[in-house]
Amino acid sequence: MKNILVPVGSSKNAVSHLQYAVDFAKTFGARLYVVQVFNVYTKAGTMIKVDHILERESLEFLKSHVSKVDTKGVEVIVKTFKGKLIDTLELVCKTADIDLILLEPRTNSIREEVYLGKTSGKIIKQTNIPALIVPEGYKFKPMVSILIALKSAVIKRENVLNPLIDIKNQFKSIVNLLLVKTPFHNEGDFDVNEELASLITNTLYSENATTFQGVLENYKEAHPDLLCVVRRKRGFFTKLWENNIILKKDFHSSTLPVLVLSGLK
Repeated sequence: MKNILVPVGSSKNAVSHLQYAVDFAKTFGARLYVVQVFNVYTKAGTMIKVDHILERESLEFLKSHVSKVDTKGVEVIVKTFKGKLIDTLELVCKTADIDLILLEPRTNSIREEVYLGKTSGKIIKQTNIPALIVPEGYKFKPMVSILIALKSAVIKRENVLNPLIDIKNQFKSIVNLLLVKTPFHNEGDFDVNEELASLITNTLYSENATTFQGVLENYKEAHPDLLCVVRRKRGFFTKLWENNIILKKDFHSSTLPVLVLSGLK
């Protein structure tokens, strides 16, 4: 894991989140890209200088936040970009060869019950970039115990497990696998391939309507430092993705980081 991206919004938790990102990056010897994406909606020919003003203010905003963080020798690159959020982030990730994107669970929301706000929710829902969602105010600590929850262990894409492998190797983690049998279960869904099997210490089984409900039933007993899930059309967050918002009352593990892998298929 060499390049980590941190999009920064106007959250009151931005400095704390950046400190976690620095601590995480230092552990892996990774470079940190701190970015902000802005867009301008104006009529043609009006407010020509707005772009430059916003770019300057955005850059000053990011530098101000970074200056409040102990960077601990980590290379921190600060950039601002104009464009649509998802398209711009995907381009940045491709250009900078980003391995992981670190997200805050809640940004720009006055609804205290919200777990994953519209911005972070949109990034998780509409991109295929591996992401680590870090709870508000969470202090960095080694991820000694990991719970990965799947409704299908079928893996067809290469390198999709890389972020999980990197984290396991770095922290010498114990990885427990939770296989959840849902109404969409197909024969062979629980056939674990050699790569995944090599990571797993114990396998748990659950039968529930969704992977999400299976996690709620099991994660407290497992006491993980990290929950790992994957993107799917009928995946972990599907039930909660209306309007790109996930509520805390629907997702009780808002007190631990969540690693969201790219789709396995």
